[in-house]
Amino acid sequence: MDLTDMISGGTEEQQIPEQKLTKEEYAAKKQQEREEVWAEVDSQAQGVFQDGEKLKGFLDFMAECNTQRTPNLLLIYGQHPDFKVVRSYERWREEHRSVKAGEHGITYMISTEYEKDGEMRRGYTIGKGFDISQMSGKPLEERPQRSLTELVGTVLKDQSVRVQIEDNLPDKVQAQYNPRYRTIYIRNGMSEVTTFHALNRELACAALDQHTGTYSRQKVSAQAYCAAYVIAKRYGVDVTGFNLEYIAQRNECGKKDPQELRDFLNDVRQASYSIRNHIERNFGAKEQEYITDEFAIGDPVKIPETKDEKPSEKASGKEKKAKSQPER
Repeated sequence: MDLTDMISGGTEEQQIPEQKLTKEEYAAKKQQEREEVWAEVDSQAQGVFQDGEKLKGFLDFMAECNTQRTPNLLLIYGQHPDFKVVRSYERWREEHRSVKAGEHGITYMISTEYEKDGEMRRGYTIGKGFDISQMSGKPLEERPQRSLTELVGTVLKDQSVRVQIEDNLPDKVQAQYNPRYRTIYIRNGMSEVTTFHALNRELACAALDQHTGTYSRQKVSAQAYCAAYVIAKRYGVDVTGFNLEYIAQRNECGKKDPQELRDFLNDVRQASYSIRNHIERNFGAKEQEYITDEFAIGDPVKIPETKDEKPSEKASGKEKKAKSQPER
């Protein structure tokens, strides 16, 4: 019998009582903990861009991992790059899963909500994360393999931006997003692989357009390129045409400011998740089925008139009756 879910705090890790701290000491301890975790996040961000192979490793991980904030992606990758579905203990418990004996959590940022000045705000705490492989219960289903034709069709279905075939694109331009018309112009007749990559790259550009009039292709093209790589890796499409060494060099092989590198990765994350969610939503959507409507609207009800009395006479009769009643 597993008592994990019946006993508060009953994870596999022994709960060691902490020495009682003053409010100031506790705040200082938590601040130091945060600083150490963010230092690790920054170190990982710089390490990711050291060369093309390291960037490839991280993007491969991003393609397989469940949706996470960028700092958590870097933390998980630095501790267990083979983890694919990481959540907090509380989140797993909501799904009625418990930690297997002998398994230990990893450093993880847990999102929280709190109230301040009368409004709800979002924050985080430093806690433990656990991978699906560390939890009891039924394993997740494998993603079905999709053909390239299916993938391209699913990407195109119900897009929020217009996609239009353009026969007069300049040489070496496969496709391009135009922010003014919110349209992707794409060359027809390319191979399925090239079409898939080019389409996703431009969709990533569109996802990074904030629609404030400040969009610059030059500022987002490298991030969009990486997002297209992530999508291709997730769905098993050939990626041999990508040159990630060039991206690492553009980012000075990790020597840039860590915040700038994290911002770059966050753009990749945002754009790839946008496309990924669209694909998953379309693959999961069922065809419209027509069923009997429980809340059908009825025809207007017609009240028949009596033969011996007209509506006006009824009203006057009621008025007379009302006047004859004594006042209270």
